[in-house]
Amino acid sequence: MDAVDRKILAEVQRNGRVSITELASRIGLSVSPTHRRLHELEQSGVIRAYRALIDPDSVGLSFEALVFVTMRQEDRDTLLAFEKALAAIPNVLQAQRLFGDPDYLVRVRTRDLAAYADLEDNTLSALPGVQRLNSTLVMKQVVTDRAIPT
Repeated sequence: MDAVDRKILAEVQRNGRVSITELASRIGLSVSPTHRRLHELEQSGVIRAYRALIDPDSVGLSFEALVFVTMRQEDRDTLLAFEKALAAIPNVLQAQRLFGDPDYLVRVRTRDLAAYADLEDNTLSALPGVQRLNSTLVMKQVVTDRAIPT
């Protein structure tokens, strides 16, 4: 990966819908090599996907919580079952396995506190191997969806 590839990555992170012509102009390269490089970045998995960033409030998901999950048991089968079940819950936006205690950090969005309480009581707490859930409510977003530094 060279400086030109890093410029391409910076530009497509700012605007994933930028045309090849505009991208080439912004990075100072002709269209054909820009297209080739972009395609290589996509094929190699450096660029994993393109997506729209949706304002959660505009779709009725204004309540956010961070959930710390401590597992009762941490054998391979339990962890895999937990992770698979967690990934199937649409309100889970991110989930990370951590070193130490707690075992997982899960970011969820719901419409309100009542919907979150229902999600925690009836879905999250019933996942395989869960011993304890500890939630922290998000007061305000300070940094969100930041581009990866190139």
